[in-house]
Amino acid sequence: MRWNIMVLASCLAMTGCMGASIAERQDANVQSSLQYDTVPCDQLLAQRNGLAQQYHLSQNAKPSFSNPAMGFGPFIPDLSSKTKRDADMASGKIDAMNRSIDRRECDKPAKKNTLALPG
Repeated sequence: MRWNIMVLASCLAMTGCMGASIAERQDANVQSSLQYDTVPCDQLLAQRNGLAQQYHLSQNAKPSFSNPAMGFGPFIPDLSSKTKRDADMASGKIDAMNRSIDRRECDKPAKKNTLALPG
């Protein structure tokens, strides 16, 4: 019995070190929105909408986090399918794009820049 527990504990520790744990994959899905600040607004909106359509996600998608047993997240291997991992990565990109869109107010109509005399 002790032998089985030792083998199981060492396997869990090795899984956490291999970079394929649930916690590590979920952290990788969160992306910085700063990388999208140089993309013109119309292109960014088109990229976001295309990504959402490709993965059948909402345009307001956000990365999701599961709640594995407390403290075991880095040691539990991620057994999700490639399709699920790709969709989770896309939701992280969509969320980052949305934060850039909101910060730059890309989805609001352009302000009119007309000069007028007061009065």
